[in-house]
Amino acid sequence: MRRRDFFKVGLGAASMLLAGGCVRTNTHQTTVRRSGPPNFIIIYTDDQGYGDVGCYGAEYLNTPNWDRMAAEGIRFTDFYSTAPVCTPARASLMTGCYPARVSMDHFPALLNTPVPHDRVLFPPQPFGLHTNEITLARLLQNHGYNTACIGKWHLGHEAPFLPNRHGFDYFFGTPYSNDMQPSVLMRNSQVIEEPFDQDNITVRYTRETINFIDLHRDSPFFIYLSHNMPHLPLHLPEQFRNQSQRGIYGDVIEMLDWSTGQILDHIRTLGLAENTLVVFTSDNGPVRRFGEDRGRVGPLRGGKGNTFEGGMRVPAIFWWPGTIPGGRVLSSLTTIMDLYPTFAHLAGTQPPTHLKIDGKDIRPLLFAQTDVSPYDVFFYYRGGELLGVRSGPWKLNLEMPLQYEFMVADVPSDAVSPESLYNLEDDIGETKNLISHYPEIAETLHRWLNEARKSLGDTRRGLSGAERRPLGVYITDSRAGLQ
Repeated sequence: MRRRDFFKVGLGAASMLLAGGCVRTNTHQTTVRRSGPPNFIIIYTDDQGYGDVGCYGAEYLNTPNWDRMAAEGIRFTDFYSTAPVCTPARASLMTGCYPARVSMDHFPALLNTPVPHDRVLFPPQPFGLHTNEITLARLLQNHGYNTACIGKWHLGHEAPFLPNRHGFDYFFGTPYSNDMQPSVLMRNSQVIEEPFDQDNITVRYTRETINFIDLHRDSPFFIYLSHNMPHLPLHLPEQFRNQSQRGIYGDVIEMLDWSTGQILDHIRTLGLAENTLVVFTSDNGPVRRFGEDRGRVGPLRGGKGNTFEGGMRVPAIFWWPGTIPGGRVLSSLTTIMDLYPTFAHLAGTQPPTHLKIDGKDIRPLLFAQTDVSPYDVFFYYRGGELLGVRSGPWKLNLEMPLQYEFMVADVPSDAVSPESLYNLEDDIGETKNLISHYPEIAETLHRWLNEARKSLGDTRRGLSGAERRPLGVYITDSRAGLQ
């Protein structure tokens, strides 16, 4: 079956991809829009580039569902992750904070194990998001929402750190990245498959999402759909193979777009569209070192693993028919941290007052009351290293090894990218260093950097930060020691 025909057949065909799988849905049944707080769905892809969505200028990719979302909602052009890799970005989404504030930016090395000091969590590490943190899921759960994490978690695989202990009623997914071992699929706290079937995982996540919507259509729900793809290794069912013009990466991207379409169509069928806010975005930029059939950053520079725009500026589309005025493109600086306070206020509650939150309430942007960014300044961290800052159109990149940008071993270790100042409104690709022309702007941005170092830290300067909250650590007698 050709993929275009597969689209036409719709959800019924998708359910047949998995033996014994079914989607509990009646395509002829609708429900009346209920009153009360809205539903929330976050569709979060892994390592998808700014240039991998049609409405962001993608070439040779067919993404009709994301494009329709943008036509009916808001497409943000200057939306940022807070990190160029997985774990810290996800910590920001769940807490509304810079990763450094919740100590999820970098992790200590373990004695007697091959796991180094690193910027993401690996299975042997006993770390995770501290149980004192009030996640977005916990906040909404406490306010009467049914909550589900479907897909990749990567905020700690030990029992105290899993989604069910952080405010999710239901978890179906993987505790960390799909390239890590052991390769396990979990339902709540139980491993149900090892190794798990990666070829069909996107379709299974789609089915689980639709099932959860069916079960909770009459009360508010929050679904965090966190896809494993297009993180390497790439997997997909046979029905989606060789359908795009961008190799297996393009096939995976178009499959993810299909998944979004299935979910949005189901929401429309149930009559829930006008009471459901759906956000599509990515955790960071794409891997670029494996050839042209991998992710693309469009007009941006860099990619996964570095703090150039291609590593941290990501696609972001907000869709809420009848509530968010559609067809808008906003260049206001916004971030993944903003979902936390924005969802809280939309749900009729507010962020906790005893924990500092870095994200901003962007309801005025969503409801077309303003187009001015709520941010005076935004910081670019790579692990614990503070490497850049943006204020208005101006971005200052500090000197850094070129290996950070290209992520390849054959770049000389002493080759550096110099300290640079860019006007992103005029030079989105970070190609024209203006630091010699505007030294006073660079000086102002350096002052912002010094403020961040005091509060959030900077491992490059040996500074821990006065406002960091503790990292979660789960230690048993058999656990290797910490360095």
